Amino acid sequence: MKLTVKLVSLFAVLSFVACKEASKKEAAKSTVTQTEKSEYQIPDSWIEKRVTSASNRLNATEAGKVLWGAMEAHGGLKKWYANGYLSFRFNYQPLNGKGIRDSYQTIDTWNNKARHNSITDKNDIFGWDGNEAWIKAKDSTSFEYDTKFWALTPIYFSGQPFVFDGKGVNLELLPQVEFKGALQNVVKVTYDKGVGSAPDDYYIMYINTETNLVDAFKYIVSYPEYFPEGGHAPEKITVTQETTTVNGIVFAKGFKTYWSKPEEENGLGEYITKIDVSDISFSNKVPENYFSKPNGAEVLK
Repeated sequence: MKLTVKLVSLFAVLSFVACKEASKKEAAKSTVTQTEKSEYQIPDSWIEKRVTSASNRLNATEAGKVLWGAMEAHGGLKKWYANGYLSFRFNYQPLNGKGIRDSYQTIDTWNNKARHNSITDKNDIFGWDGNEAWIKAKDSTSFEYDTKFWALTPIYFSGQPFVFDGKGVNLELLPQVEFKGALQNVVKVTYDKGVGSAPDDYYIMYINTETNLVDAFKYIVSYPEYFPEGGHAPEKITVTQETTTVNGIVFAKGFKTYWSKPEEENGLGEYITKIDVSDISFSNKVPENYFSKPNGAEVLK
């Protein structure tokens, strides 16, 4: 999966004035104590400019029109950015019991930054500040997986279709398919060379022709740290499991992931991973330097 898609940034960080209220659910959310608080707000004019640019670019192609329609059905790109920082718990559970990844995270959707904390110990944290990955944990058992790879991975599940609004994203409209009894528009997403940490990744979105919601998506993992000589993992297909609407944005409450097997019914092979998504919320406030490497953290190379 990709760490980030490089977006053309026309903006500067505003001054900070207030603080994000820590969650009451201590098991899922970290508490940050600071004397100086900060608030980050995106001017409406910036959002309008970005949304207008994305709309013009996407609606210039048939594949882009389908993707734009999905964005509108999921609540709209304008609302996606205007809502502020996105927080949620993402519990990734391979059925073989190996590689479970369960964290609560806050995402700066505007700048593709992330901060995660462990569900079991709120003091164990990792993140991506837009340039560097970092981790601060008591020992190597706190996160027994590649946190650099994982920092932005969950948003490429829960943030579809909005995460494909940037430049450097290529769209191809594929033939329609029937999936679980519903006709689907199919859009393949690829990336320009040099975009993000894994430009060979692709996604194939199934967008329901009646609801315009994302019913499923296929994808590959080509992360160079996992495949230093090139290549990628076998294709998987992830299927939305029920939806919820938060601040006007439609999210999946969970996913089921299968090996992609075109010869099987609906293209679904072995069921391999269960994903639960919960505690979804938006806020326009976070503590100052929330996504930056904290004192005592290690920068990941």
